[in-house]
Amino acid sequence: MKKLLLLVAVAMTTAFSVEAQKIAFVDMNTILERIPEYKAAQKELDDTAERWKQEISIEYGKIETMYRKYQAQEVLMSETTRQQREQEIVDKEAEVRDMQKQKFGPEGDLFKKRQELVKPVQDRVYDVIQKFAGDRGYDFIFDKGSMPGMLFGAPGKDKTEEIIDKLKL
Repeated sequence: MKKLLLLVAVAMTTAFSVEAQKIAFVDMNTILERIPEYKAAQKELDDTAERWKQEISIEYGKIETMYRKYQAQEVLMSETTRQQREQEIVDKEAEVRDMQKQKFGPEGDLFKKRQELVKPVQDRVYDVIQKFAGDRGYDFIFDKGSMPGMLFGAPGKDKTEEIIDKLKL
């Protein structure tokens, strides 16, 4: 009898101390793609990146031209002139690589521009999700797009459309 009472007491304690956690998920890509400001920001970023790629390509073309001209005239050059031209080509290559890093590097201009244009939209979405979670009592809301381990999500737990509605799109 004592064992039974002890077992019941442990079961009741466990039942009261363990709460069910409310979990949902959203698809951030779907949400963001429906926001006109995000689409405009993405287009501006894509256009800027393409323009910068073309500028860099033109600079690499100039280096190629310098190198071909050097090769054509190499036999006629003195050792000093040859070394000077080689150094000019190497310097120009370094300059273009630096330009490429400045534009596309991890802390480059494109990253900064993305922060400037996209982050405010993302922050707005995160604020809506946070308020939604608080209002509905969700403990966790996951982004199914960024969860490579998420193989299945019950359709009833997908709150993407509700978040889109809250954004008033």
